[in-house]
Order: sequence, then C-alpha cells, then structure tokens
Amino acid sequence: QVQLVESGGGSVQAGGSLRLSCVISGDTDSRYCMAWFRQAPGQEREGVGFIYGNDTTSAADSVKGRFTISRDNAKNTLYLQMSSLKPEDTAMYYCAAHEVRFERDYCYTRPTLFEYWGQGTQVTVSS
Repeated sequence: QVQLVESGGGSVQAGGSLRLSCVISGDTDSRYCMAWFRQAPGQEREGVGFIYGNDTTSAADSVKGRFTISRDNAKNTLYLQMSSLKPEDTAMYYCAAHEVRFERDYCYTRPTLFEYWGQGTQVTVSS
C-alpha cells in the first residue's frame, strides 16, 4: 500500500502558474502508474496526466502544452507543473496511483481503477 499527500494548490489569476506536489510513502518498491485527476463541482473526475514505466507520460487534450507531469523517484514525489492557467482549470486536484501487476508497463485512465488517492488540493483560477 501507499499513502499520497498533495500540496501546492491555491488561487491564481488566469495566465498564471502553479506546481502541485504529491509525496508518496509506504510500499514504494512496487511499480505504480501515477496520475493527476481533477474534479470540478457537478462534474465527473477526469484524468489530467499519467506517468508510468520509464517515465512514459500522457496528458489530457485540454491541458496538453500547458501542464507537465513528472516525478522524482529519489524524493518519492510526483509533480504537476501547470502554466497558462484558465478559469476552467478550477477544480480539486487529486494524486492517484494503481499498482502495475503485469510484466509489461501500463497505466489505466479510468479513475475507478486507481487504488490509492490523496486527499486533494484545491486550485482556483480567476479571470
């Protein structure tokens, strides 16, 4: 099992930047797909960025070119660098993980398939 703790959220004006962090503790020897999800009030939780294997990454079309997911294995920390923020990026942002149980690296995208979640950090972008 792993525990995830996010930080770095806050309020920013449109066009600004924020960097979210997620510290991972517990069983860090297993392989995990790590991801950032977000959820705005009244909306479904959506995947923002995913990282797995040898730092293979993918991002939602809505954030491509603006958000970058990365990780520092030495610090057991996942990051989400967000730039050119828009009011529609306003949401609660969650760090999530699922264990990779097969030899081939893979990463699910559906939030229901992620086993571990942080408590969330709020990002508010004003126009």
